[in-house]
Amino acid sequence: MVKEPFGERSSDPDGTEPTEGWRREDSRLFVFLDRSFDPATGQVSLRYQLDSLVLEECFELPPVVVSAQTRFAVEAALDLLHWVAGISYWKAACPTQIEFAGTVPSKAQADWLSRLYRHGLAEFAFRNQLDPDRFADFPNRTGEPPAAGAVGLRRRSLVPMGGGKDSLVAWSRLQALADDARPVQVGSAALIMRLGQRLSDQHLVIGRRLDPMLGRLNAAGAWNGHVPVTAINAAVLVLAALVLDFDRVVFANERSADEATLFDQQGRAVNHQFSKSLVFERMLDDWVSRWIASDLKVLSLLRRDSELGICREFAGLVQWHGLFSSCNRNFHLEGSRTGRWCGRCPKCHFVFLGLAPFMAPAGLEAIFGRDLLAEADLVDDFAALLALDGRKPFECVGEAVEARVALAALSRQAAWADHSVVQQLAPRLAGLDLPSLDALCQRAGDHLLPPEWLDAA
Repeated sequence: MVKEPFGERSSDPDGTEPTEGWRREDSRLFVFLDRSFDPATGQVSLRYQLDSLVLEECFELPPVVVSAQTRFAVEAALDLLHWVAGISYWKAACPTQIEFAGTVPSKAQADWLSRLYRHGLAEFAFRNQLDPDRFADFPNRTGEPPAAGAVGLRRRSLVPMGGGKDSLVAWSRLQALADDARPVQVGSAALIMRLGQRLSDQHLVIGRRLDPMLGRLNAAGAWNGHVPVTAINAAVLVLAALVLDFDRVVFANERSADEATLFDQQGRAVNHQFSKSLVFERMLDDWVSRWIASDLKVLSLLRRDSELGICREFAGLVQWHGLFSSCNRNFHLEGSRTGRWCGRCPKCHFVFLGLAPFMAPAGLEAIFGRDLLAEADLVDDFAALLALDGRKPFECVGEAVEARVALAALSRQAAWADHSVVQQLAPRLAGLDLPSLDALCQRAGDHLLPPEWLDAA
């Protein structure tokens, strides 16, 4: 059953401009006002105050009945969601004074939030020439919140779908494990919805509505840029798992997400994919197990996999080749901006490059509608993926070494060696010590996988 997300609504129905007179330069105060969840309607409301402006973000879950044993955990999950989702609004001015009108985090929780805001907004800070070390620290209260206990959740998995190859590989593995799984998406992206409905007639859609005032703040000069959206999605999925009775939220984040996009002039890592990294996965697992529910796990099934390993596996899932897309222009809040693949962004380029060693040119052209490696004007775009200058594109792409190894492999394959991009970039790899393609496709590294999933994941 698919639950349709709710529509937009204006926060100023009388037509006035509530941001009139607000200036980013004068901003001083951000308040976490209150949060609420109505089980009968599934409506979640998160309210914030930026100086004199009140903003509200909303989510919509299915109507539920909250059991007595999960009530404490639900309240704790609402706190986490309220504090994590606030990052979209605090970043508008990065005010130095942060207050809580409701629950105040403990010292450990405040430190966790400060870490998320600093590292999750590292790209935002880099692009806007801000110093994340000068971001405000979260205030805290003395004492620790009550320790979480088990709430008796059913052994089944809630599987976030992103519309791309990774989530489909994860879904395929869960099916092989005969896991009781249900696909879910946050937001109303049509492509993800079509995929989810193909996977299961129980595909779940969680509606999300940002406060429309945020757009007006941006027009008024607010700071704008990348936020750790996976952290926000994970927080609402923790709440969804509790009220819908799932004991696992299973993401499809790979080990490549741990690589920094670049290092700034102070030597600090700036990782576009921080909220997909193992570091954040461990942070979230610690928070959930300590303060929400000890029997609820949030983890990635693909944590030990490289992007190339996932590409190799996905190349064999031909039933999804005509439906998936990793191009982020499909997933804007205001709707798709392309027809599955734009062919111009780093995501399109990396997915094409990553799949190419395992597929024939005709097969990839059927997916993308064009042969990207044959287009000479894309040489510089593909070169950016190699990060020979130490800097990758700000996108969810694999490690630089993976792009290099994929290109080197193509230069040795007759079907690809004469393609313009391959011909022009392969000489740039001369002298580099590269691992083999097969070695990069092997599973390795730390993870939070349960023992029973290790063979299949």
